[in-house]
Amino acid sequence: MSTEQHEADAYGQELARISQHQHEATDARFTVFQALAAVGIGHEQADDIVAKLEAEAVAGAHTWISESSPPHGSEQRFENGWFAGVRDVASYLLRIADTTATATATAGRGCAASSSMLLAHLQQPHSPAPTEAPAPAVELDAKDVLAAAERFPWAVAAPGERHWPDGGDFLDVALSAVLPEEREGYIERLEAFVEQHRPRLEEMLRTHGPGSKPASHGR
Repeated sequence: MSTEQHEADAYGQELARISQHQHEATDARFTVFQALAAVGIGHEQADDIVAKLEAEAVAGAHTWISESSPPHGSEQRFENGWFAGVRDVASYLLRIADTTATATATAGRGCAASSSMLLAHLQQPHSPAPTEAPAPAVELDAKDVLAAAERFPWAVAAPGERHWPDGGDFLDVALSAVLPEEREGYIERLEAFVEQHRPRLEEMLRTHGPGSKPASHGR
């Protein structure tokens, strides 16, 4: 096995482990929101509690990185590069912690509300028996779907950038592909999907989104 293949396999294993942690964290967050709602804590306060817990986890990683040291006996140039890299990573982790702690102040309807709506959707009774008259098809408002997408801008565009046109005409065409029986609760399921698959979406954006090699060729 070549060195490149070994490194690729090792990186793939790391991504798989990270993905597992992310999926477990999503399930745990959903459970926490349920528990907080059960004792009467509102969505905004629940979002604030969970955001602070997640920010503390990132802060812990910041501390661990900041206190790391190069191997004993390293050359001065190696040590200089080591500490420069540590400062860069620590600064980035600090920005993540700051953003995580204040996310609920800028995200509008947060994860707690989305979890609550998803739970309500899952608890809805099954479809009526065939003898009953079918319910009218639910209409999807493109503006509502776009507003939901803009609550998760990292999923569709790099930070601070926007890569879709103004207005909702393009969404009217895209949403016409959604089956009538899939429209009820569509936005809530969309938000839950984005939260559950955030690591994968971020990786896809990094490898294929704006600024990537495929994007430079117009694909």
